[in-house]
This record gives sequence, structure tokens and C-alpha cells, in this order.
Amino acid sequence: MTFRSLKLIDPLLRTLDELGYDEPTPVQKQAIPAVLAGRDLMAAAQTGTGKTAGFALPLLHRLTLEGAVEPLGVRCLVLAPTRELAEQVFNSFRKYGAHVPLRYGVAYGGVPIEPQVNKLRKGLDVLVATPGRLLDLQRQGALSLARLQTLVLDEADRMLDLGFAADLDAVFAALPAERQTLLFSATFPDAIRALAGRLLRDPLSVQASPANAAAKTVRQLVITTDKKSKPDLFLHLLRERGWGQVLVFAKTRKGVDQLVGVLQQEGIRADAIHGDKPQPARLRALARFKAGDVQVLVATDVAARGLDILGLPLVVNHDLPTVAEDYVHRIGRTGRAGASGEAISLVAADEVELLRAIETVIRQVLPREEIAGFEADHRVPSTGTPTPVGGRKAAGKPASTPAKKPASRPVSNPATKHAPAAAAPVTPRPAGGFGSAAPERPKAPKRVPQGAVVVAAGRGAKSAAKSAAKSAAKSAANPPAQPPNRGPERGRKKR
Repeated sequence: MTFRSLKLIDPLLRTLDELGYDEPTPVQKQAIPAVLAGRDLMAAAQTGTGKTAGFALPLLHRLTLEGAVEPLGVRCLVLAPTRELAEQVFNSFRKYGAHVPLRYGVAYGGVPIEPQVNKLRKGLDVLVATPGRLLDLQRQGALSLARLQTLVLDEADRMLDLGFAADLDAVFAALPAERQTLLFSATFPDAIRALAGRLLRDPLSVQASPANAAAKTVRQLVITTDKKSKPDLFLHLLRERGWGQVLVFAKTRKGVDQLVGVLQQEGIRADAIHGDKPQPARLRALARFKAGDVQVLVATDVAARGLDILGLPLVVNHDLPTVAEDYVHRIGRTGRAGASGEAISLVAADEVELLRAIETVIRQVLPREEIAGFEADHRVPSTGTPTPVGGRKAAGKPASTPAKKPASRPVSNPATKHAPAAAAPVTPRPAGGFGSAAPERPKAPKRVPQGAVVVAAGRGAKSAAKSAAKSAAKSAANPPAQPPNRGPERGRKKR
């Protein structure tokens, strides 16, 4: 099948020829005819498979043939969860629509609103926006959604994760009932399917790849270590393995800045993207990384969705994501458009439940490796039967080998418990809220004899020995007093 067989107009076909697009991807083959026919659509496909072109090309076709925009009006609205994704989708529309006479705009926070207001005065055929800034513009009377023809939600699951549920409800209330609605994402958890049930009319469902599947072109690996050793381990791997450009994900903004500081002290060209950075600084960091001026870009999950970095060979999860589905989006920054890539996750013992949730979502147990000199003192429990990597020793015991079970009280951190062979089920998050993909398991209390030395399962031999010696010395120095038998406490005279 070719793009011409999809019956797109000649200006779009000319652009595709100039871009070197030979034939549509699986998601484009299914989505483009449905969008051209005016159907509501819920499309799921792996990252890097051309989802943006799957809705942009047919929408550009229809907008070119169907009428003109009015002042302050918007004919097609695309909502995106992050500024970076909004900017990228906007640039994709401009690129694909280079030969059609349409007007495009982008609106997000963190930058002055006046230029966006000015852009909207003559009306826009396509507006790409984040929900918060869109509502700001609407409250100022800068745009009208009364004549909207098509709404696109790009990465709607992330919008709910980021707490945009109330904003989305306000946007939906301002839209005309008669419209086309399209949902595109790599992952569709239950909360998004419930949202789709409210918004879409007789939708066509497109599943171009298994739900929540990681791209087969990405080689995945877990390297176990202790939390405090992660920065040094990353530096070691960067030098020892001769890595070129690397996109690194950390859990918090503070963690991003700390890792960038460590890298810069070692003379490595590194930059950061996170929510505390001004938008111009975030765009500069991304542009420098794409241009090759920055070797290591460290980011929070604001960079996990939609960023198309040509030829990126490697993604490193310095910290695992709290939401398991975000792992699929993170590693989807590499291995795009059929190219091969690698995704390495540095995992400590306190992240074992996050790892288990990720493996449940992607339906596979990730292979493990340990690096000499960076072995985990607090062993990362097994989440299933480990897959050896190239003949190297896999970290953790196989699921069939039970861990030594000491007589101990309940362990407060589930990451230090021996993990069962079967992965725990993922609990869906309620729409609009935050939530962990893998809840803690209930822990039944156990009695511990007085003076007993307790060693948590999975601790390293060195730490266990230190704890046992310290407890024994304390017991010898302070033997428990044996009070005389005075009978009942009630009625005893004070001395």
C-alpha cells in the first residue's frame, strides 16, 4: 500500500515525496481512512510508529477541502500533556502541511501569552495546546471553540496522570456536541478507556501493536545496584562502554539537577529538562541535544512523551518511573522508525515493586546484569525467572530457589521481601488521579522473642554482620533487669 492509494490530496503527497516517506506504517494504514471518513477513533500503537502523521495527514486533507476559518475560531484542536510534545506536534503539522494554505498555532504555559493571543485573532485551522493555557485563552476571549470540527487527544493517559482531569472537563464542556474526536496513544489504561466511552461516538478501535507493548527494536536490560551507587555506576558505564548520546530519566527535578551537576564536574556536556526550568531553557536544552552539542540530556517524565530525537541510540532509566506505563513511553525515545536502540534501567532494592509492575505491563521479565564493583549490597529480589544476558551472570536468584527465611518481624519495605515468581497484577488508576501501578501487599504482624537479632531478607552479608554484632554488643552491655515478683501493680505505694 502507498500513500497515494489512501487518496490523499496531491499537495500532501508531494510533501511526503519530499520527506522520503515511501509507504504508510501499520497505524497509518488503519487510521488515515477512518479519519478521512469522519469516524471517531481510538488508536493505540508503539511509540515511533508514526501516530502523529496518522492523524495530521487526513486532518490536513479535510481542512483544505472543507471551508475556511473565522476570526478567533479554531477548526481543529489538538491537546497535548506537555509543552515539548505540543511544540513537536505543531512542527509536524507545519511540516506535513507545507504545501496547503492553512494556519497553524501552538499555545502552552511558561511563555508570554500575548503572542498567542495575537496569533488567534485571524483564526487558526489547527491549534495545538496544553489544557491549562487553552483555558486561559478561552477565559480572555481570545478564541472560540463553537465551530470546532475535530478534537484530538494526544497521550491522554499522561494528561490524567498529570492531574489535568478538571481542565479536560472544562474544555469538553466548551466544545460543540457535533464533532469528530480522536484519541492516540501508545498505552490505553482502563481510565482512558472510560474517558473514551464518554467522549467518542461509535468509535473505531485501532490496535496496531499489542497493548502497552515495548518496541521490539529496543534491547532492554536491568542492571542491579544500590541507590547511592547509581551516579558512579552511570559514569562508569558511560566511559567503559563508550556511550555517545544518552537520554537519561530521573524521578524528581532535584535528582535531575544533582545528576547533571555530577556529570558537569566530570567534564561531561550535560543539560536538564524538567518542570522547574523556564520553557525557553527547556527548548534550548532539547535543541542543543538534537544538534549534538550536549552528550547527556537528563530529564523527568516531561520528556517521556512524543519527543522525536533522530537516531537516539540509548535511553537510561536512572530511576524507574512511578507509573508503569511511562516506562513504555520512556524507552520509546529510542528504536524509532524501525531503527535499533537500547534501554538500560539501574534498579535498586527499593524499586523492586516498580520493576514488577513494569514487567506486568510489558508482559516479560527483563534480563539482569551486575557490574563488578557496583554489586547491590541490598539484593534486588527476583520478579520471575531471570533471563541471562549474553552468558553473563544474572542478578538475583531464580524464582524456583526460595530465599533463606529467617525468624523475623515484618519488613516495612516491600522491596526487601522475597518476591514470588508470578508478577503482581496492576491496579488501574482512577481517572484524573495519581496512583501507583502496584499497591503494597498487606503484611501480617509476627511476634519476635525479646533480644532476638533480626536480619531483613535480602540484605548484604556485610550489613547483616554489622547489625548482628551491634545488637549482640548492646544486649551484653545492658542485660534485661528481672524485677522481683511484687504481685499486682494496682494499689502499690509510691516511694
